[in-house]
Amino acid sequence: MNKYQYKVQGVDYDVEIVEVEGNIAKVKVNGIEFEVELKEPIHASTMPKHPIAVKKPVASVAPAAAASPAPAPVAAKPAAGAGTKVGAPLPGTITEVKVKVGDTVKAGDAVIILEAMKMQNNIEAEVSGTVSSVLVKEGDTVMEGDALITIA
Repeated sequence: MNKYQYKVQGVDYDVEIVEVEGNIAKVKVNGIEFEVELKEPIHASTMPKHPIAVKKPVASVAPAAAASPAPAPVAAKPAAGAGTKVGAPLPGTITEVKVKVGDTVKAGDAVIILEAMKMQNNIEAEVSGTVSSVLVKEGDTVMEGDALITIA
């Protein structure tokens, strides 16, 4: 139906409204499907008949922020080390990194705390070994499947 791009707290989201029936909308956010309950139903007659052009969001910069350095581009994330990657099981915000490069971990040890839907989730090491890279820091927002650490 319609595609939109949003930026929320510095994170880009591609949102596609797939279908609307009554007060239930089927949407895709960054390729992940959700069913959303609307407070008021949207009727097809109120939806535009022609596709809406999707424009890249323009970040506004406050005058005080103009002097601060630009945030690092996404490509500047640390490179993953050799070994098994521990990925984010769902989108959320990193609230604590419990390990650093060189730490020895056992399978089942909590290595990252991820807040998702107002709940703290322990992300556990899937294998025993030595942490070869930490790819996130506290405050980072991650998507499902993003690599968090690597264990060799």
